[in-house]
Formats: sequence, C-alpha cells, structure tokens
Amino acid sequence: MAPPSKLAIATSSLLRLVKEESSYHKELQGQLARIENLDEGDENAEYIMKQERKGIEETKAMFPELRDRIKVAMERLDLQLEAADEVGTDTNPEEVTKAKEAMAQAKTSYKEMASDNQS
Repeated sequence: MAPPSKLAIATSSLLRLVKEESSYHKELQGQLARIENLDEGDENAEYIMKQERKGIEETKAMFPELRDRIKVAMERLDLQLEAADEVGTDTNPEEVTKAKEAMAQAKTSYKEMASDNQS
C-alpha cells in the first residue's frame, strides 16, 4: 500500500482539528448545562460550581490556540491544493475533492469560532 500523499495528510490533519474544535464546543455546552442544572440545595453545590467554572475557563482557554492551529492547517492544505492543481502532478481527484470539502468545513468552523469569540 502506498503511503498517504501530502494532500491526504494535510486534509486529515485539518479534519482532525475541526473535529477537536467541535468536541470542545460540545464539552463547553455540557459544562454550562451542568451548572444550570446544579441543585442549590446540595451540600457540595458550591464546590461543584467552582469546579465546573474552572473547567469552563480551561475549555475556553483552548479555543484561541485551536483557532491558530486550524488557521495554519488551512494554509498548509491550501498550499497542497495549489501544488495539486499544477500541471504534471498526478494527484487523485478524489483526494482533491475531499481536501476542498475539508477546507469548506474548516472555513465554516473558523468563522463560527470567530463570531463566538466576539460575543
């Protein structure tokens, strides 16, 4: 089996980062929901609230770094797409299509992260 091409590696790297970003958003939503559903009558409520808030801050702290990593991965993939478009390269059209779809998905995710950071 042939090793994966640079285009395939760049594509999978970008998709992994987008998936990671989505995972952090889900984690943040879960943490916020746990705080909302916290029973004030619970004797450990104050401690649990403190721990959840700490977790929320740690999760939020991941977004700027992740956003930078997604941006770098998008730039790398864009360079690989440009190289694939050059005449004389025998790049699998399926890989190019997958890379373009990954780029579109990442751009959408990147825009959403940018709008989340502004609010």
